[in-house]
Amino acid sequence: MNLAGRVALVTGAAQGIGRAIALALAEVGADIAGGDVNLEGMEKTSKEIEALGRKSLAVRLDVSDPASVKEAVAKVLETFQKIDILVNNAGITKDNLILRMKREDWDRVLNINLNGAFHCIQAVLPGMVKQRSGRIINIASVVAQAGNAGQANYISSKAGLIGLTKAVASEVGSRTITVNAVAPGFIATAMTENLPEAVKQRMMSMIPLGRMGTDRDIAGAVRFLASDEASYITGHVLSVNGGMYMA
Repeated sequence: MNLAGRVALVTGAAQGIGRAIALALAEVGADIAGGDVNLEGMEKTSKEIEALGRKSLAVRLDVSDPASVKEAVAKVLETFQKIDILVNNAGITKDNLILRMKREDWDRVLNINLNGAFHCIQAVLPGMVKQRSGRIINIASVVAQAGNAGQANYISSKAGLIGLTKAVASEVGSRTITVNAVAPGFIATAMTENLPEAVKQRMMSMIPLGRMGTDRDIAGAVRFLASDEASYITGHVLSVNGGMYMA
């Protein structure tokens, strides 16, 4: 697998899954632009990428703000002249039962998780269409496929992201641009480590492979979809969940 000469923009790359994705792509030769609201954290990831011998750019990026997205993409294009790979990873949760969910929590999750991906896709597509090639990879979730109580906003955003993936794949396939999604299951991250032990054990009982996933498991799936080996795959949702949900 070789991504030498490719430029990837990864959102939410300051930590967790986004950081792992950025490093995994750099390991096989891609230069990386990482965008995050946490610029200090993003700069740390950028230094790790440069230690791998790749070029890197850290930009402050609020995917829910179209102006921020346009500014960040312009900086990436100024630095690298192109974007070959877009990974829409930035996302948040604000969980609550639907009867108790605040409208602002609903809006905030949808604006970052779904609208943010729309803004980024729309910003990078002109260049991809012009060069007649590109890879767009959206990070969805197993709960978008299986459902889960207390996450109506998050699940709606991630299910919408799966729909967006298929719609855009249909529109841009003729330009040799593939659009796919990765749906992680129960992944060991900072977001999950503070869950009560009883909740963790209940989740583990649902996973046939008997372990939580890692950020590298997700990064490996993204790296494959970004590669030439996946050139005939588009509009697909790649489940990386240890068998937690089988469709």
